[in-house]
Amino acid sequence: MTTLDIVIVVCYMLGIMAIGIFAGYRKNTSSSDFFLAGKSLRWPVIGAALFTANISTIHLVGLAADGYRIGFVVGNFEWMATFTLIVLGLIFVPFYLRSNINTLPEFLEKRYSSTPRLILALITVVSALLIHIGISIYAGAMVFLYFFGVPVIWSVIGIAAVAATYTIIGGLRAIVVTDVIQAVLLLTGAVTLTLFAIFALPDQGIHTLADFQAAVKSDQLNMLHSFRNPETGRLNEYSWVSVLLGYPILGIWYWCTDQTIVQKTLGARSMRDGQLGAVFAGGLKILPLFFMVLPGVLGYVLFQDIIEQPNDTLLIMIQELLPAGLKGLLAAGLLAAVMSTVESALNSTATVVAEDIVKKMRPQTSDRSLVTIGRITAVIVIVLAIFWSPYGGKFVSIFEAINKIPMMFAPAITCVFLFGVFWKRGTKEAAVTTLIFGLVIGVAYFLVDLPAFGDTRLVADTWGIPFMQVGWWLFCLCSVVYVITSLATPPPDEQLEAIHWQSPWKDLFGSKLTGWKDPRSVSIGLLGLMAILYFWLQ
Repeated sequence: MTTLDIVIVVCYMLGIMAIGIFAGYRKNTSSSDFFLAGKSLRWPVIGAALFTANISTIHLVGLAADGYRIGFVVGNFEWMATFTLIVLGLIFVPFYLRSNINTLPEFLEKRYSSTPRLILALITVVSALLIHIGISIYAGAMVFLYFFGVPVIWSVIGIAAVAATYTIIGGLRAIVVTDVIQAVLLLTGAVTLTLFAIFALPDQGIHTLADFQAAVKSDQLNMLHSFRNPETGRLNEYSWVSVLLGYPILGIWYWCTDQTIVQKTLGARSMRDGQLGAVFAGGLKILPLFFMVLPGVLGYVLFQDIIEQPNDTLLIMIQELLPAGLKGLLAAGLLAAVMSTVESALNSTATVVAEDIVKKMRPQTSDRSLVTIGRITAVIVIVLAIFWSPYGGKFVSIFEAINKIPMMFAPAITCVFLFGVFWKRGTKEAAVTTLIFGLVIGVAYFLVDLPAFGDTRLVADTWGIPFMQVGWWLFCLCSVVYVITSLATPPPDEQLEAIHWQSPWKDLFGSKLTGWKDPRSVSIGLLGLMAILYFWLQ
């Protein structure tokens, strides 16, 4: 890195912190303003905030690493998100906004009882700490280590301090304003690196698409992989079966029930803004395949002789391909990705602790005290995340980490929400039993199959079961527990019309489409585009 690059990175970090504080600070901030931006968000801002809250440095580094390692198939994590974001927009957002909730644990209380609310609140805080904040900060620290030689611990503290400062001061309004800026910077940097890599191909004797296809690994440019690897006889890690069955379990948990993500839609100005914001984010999720996974494939063609670890792919490409100034821009983009995820997770944990734990236990807590409690919570969580973050180095791919860790709780949460919305017979006893059962078997899986606790992964290495399929089977077990418990306990007697799916056709198409700006019309067009893209890259 040159002096110019360092200046760009420093100016970015100071500038984004100043903008966040200026946009979000209010002398007497209410809890609605701090946690939900006063429910004033429009759909373009919601869509950009959803996208950047998801695309962290883990994705930029991890998608390039897996693009280098296995190819386009990892892009299914991005493209399948399009479908689950449509589900969020058309199915879940109407329930959430009609029931006038501030948090998703609150939704579970309205559907079931207070116990599922408390369980989900605790899971939300832990998942934000482990995944959204801890692993993201580690990924950002690796950028500082590679480019500037800054020790990981100091990088972790620096990144955490900047992101936490404007989040704690400005709340959700600061987050969505900075997220729009960071989305532009992030995509600009990703597109720039992709173009430089493409322009470098002729130097390797690659002048046509046929030359490029000959230079990559078998199936590296295919979105769909076979069920079994013909060479090893083992199940493919990301086969079409694993993606089709396993992704919805992770995707519905993440995009439709995770407070860190869904909180942006809860701050929507109107139902239409909340729905269009989710669908708009689904459209943005098409882009990472071409500007985050493809660079990894290009890195394999250009630099396989100097890349020793897949996680180094993106950093080496920045170092080898970009001139001074642009390196700083890309480094700033990587840091933007870190902070957009960390800020969202901090705000969501602050919201959950204040609304679902403190306010539930002490209803008389003043509005101003709730904001103070939220800020203190953010400080505590960021400190704990700093201590956890070094465990990110235990995984083969940091992208693997953010998809494997949620298997502890995602199947149970997805089960409870889906059945809660679609099956009126589901009971509060079933929700509690399923959440506890899912956590027990999920933690057991975590302990025996993750490299953070040992080198041998029982399920993946010994039994040969891909983690995506593990998610599906855990969901099936949770579903059996939920249904049996529901049928064995008295049916709910509460009125559930506002939070329960009555008729699929009536709820989705009971009213006329109001033109191309109707969220349903946009969703139909997006589904058609996805069908074309999958047919093209199958």
